[in-house]
Amino acid sequence: MTRQRSFKRLVRARMEKTGESYTAARAMLLAAEGPKATEGPALPMSNEAIRRRTGRGWEEWFDLLDEWGAEERPHRDIARWVAEEHGIEGWSAQAVTVGYERARKLRAVGQHAGGFAVSASKTVAVPVDRLYDAFVEESLRLQWLPDGELRERTATRPKSARFDWADGDTRVIVGFMEKGARKSAVAVQHERLPDAEAAERMKAYWRERVGTLKELLEG
Repeated sequence: MTRQRSFKRLVRARMEKTGESYTAARAMLLAAEGPKATEGPALPMSNEAIRRRTGRGWEEWFDLLDEWGAEERPHRDIARWVAEEHGIEGWSAQAVTVGYERARKLRAVGQHAGGFAVSASKTVAVPVDRLYDAFVEESLRLQWLPDGELRERTATRPKSARFDWADGDTRVIVGFMEKGARKSAVAVQHERLPDAEAAERMKAYWRERVGTLKELLEG
């Protein structure tokens, strides 16, 4: 069997998108740097990070998975094989599996079992309680999210909040982190999006909205 078949395919797909040489495309992929999420294949993390977590780099994992016949197997079986046969913990086994599935075009970037998911984050120079209130207090939320409808499901002050989005089919999960007395960070994840087009649209939307939120709170 041709060695590194899947990884070479991933490199060539990036070359087609970016016009880079093989060497440059390979280096950027191994650094987990790539084009926009829905424009081309991307690895979940850098080669250095996956080696640190699992003891193997991406090219080694792709070799092993090709030889095992992972292309013909479902996600659950691949993740189980990585975990049980190679002693890799659950989260890292999932990362290896997702990276391989993207390379083999078995999974699009951002695609999960329940649909697509996108995220946006921002560090803001305000206390974490104020950042939390900007999401859960409707009167404050309307100042930076006037065209979005969030219906609260659960909330734990000042750590997290979960919402239904206006369409009723997708979910918004928000996490908050204190980074000092007057600095905090927010991470927004929008889940269950139906396709890559919706994912790209909502990713741009949330990046713009959290930017507006930062300007409002710091202004």
